[in-house]
Amino acid sequence: MENLDYRALAVLDAVVRHGSFEKAALALGITQSAVSQRVKVLEDSSGRLLIVRGQPASPTGLGQRLIVHYRHVKLMESALDIDLGNHVSMPEMAIAMDADSLATWFPATMLPLLTPPRCQLDIRTADSEQAMQLVREGSVFGCIAAGTDALADEVAGTTVTALGLMRYVCVATPMFAGHWFGDGFSAEAVQLAPAAVSDRRLLERFLHQQFALVAHFPHHTIPASTALNEAIEGGMAYGLMPLLQVQGALASQRLLDLTPGRCLDLPLQWHAWTLDTPFTKLLSEQIVGSARRVLLQ
Repeated sequence: MENLDYRALAVLDAVVRHGSFEKAALALGITQSAVSQRVKVLEDSSGRLLIVRGQPASPTGLGQRLIVHYRHVKLMESALDIDLGNHVSMPEMAIAMDADSLATWFPATMLPLLTPPRCQLDIRTADSEQAMQLVREGSVFGCIAAGTDALADEVAGTTVTALGLMRYVCVATPMFAGHWFGDGFSAEAVQLAPAAVSDRRLLERFLHQQFALVAHFPHHTIPASTALNEAIEGGMAYGLMPLLQVQGALASQRLLDLTPGRCLDLPLQWHAWTLDTPFTKLLSEQIVGSARRVLLQ
């Protein structure tokens, strides 16, 4: 496509962000017919459908690639304005990560990034598969994801950097352990004792490591890391928790390690679009540096 109309691309982006032509029109302060007209101009010039008209409206493959291009150009324009000393509203910067990283090591990354503020940071919690999909579709600049075989393929136009290992330990309160695991942490006991999980696959992997267990195990699903921690510390369940999050509780014996010397190490990676701006470089450097200072190497 030659001579891209960036005003029309802004409209296309708004339709996808807000999920409908009507909501995009309200957000942009223009009429719905103007939104439709600008999208149609883009579609006519490309000869392809860019938006699937549905509830919500969603981009086609080419539509998504145009949106990714537009968002990257906006970030680079903002960086250039800052370099030139021009007044500029802070650009939005979206990143995705697991709830455990957000609850443990990531907050220390934000201080040097946001003092002084350089962007409007939009942090989205997502498991690794969801986070990688957000990167692929350009909804986020980068993500922290587990380095599993399923995620090994690098997204074209991105870089992948190893961060380190997030270590998980299997814990419970002394009272819970005494009631459910009085005879030891065994395959038979875990098929009766209630667990608490945010991502069931982590505990499945751990139990398979310990017992080659593939059977069902009872569990509560609690997506928020802090709420999951409270459920386990409250004696309602056992579960895997990041060692970073429960070191104090283990030291004070509010929690017990149910499998001393046995843990689950999850390799984390930083996936980010390759954009040559001072802020995106700083963002990646801070995330990688903070992770490597805290995570196991």
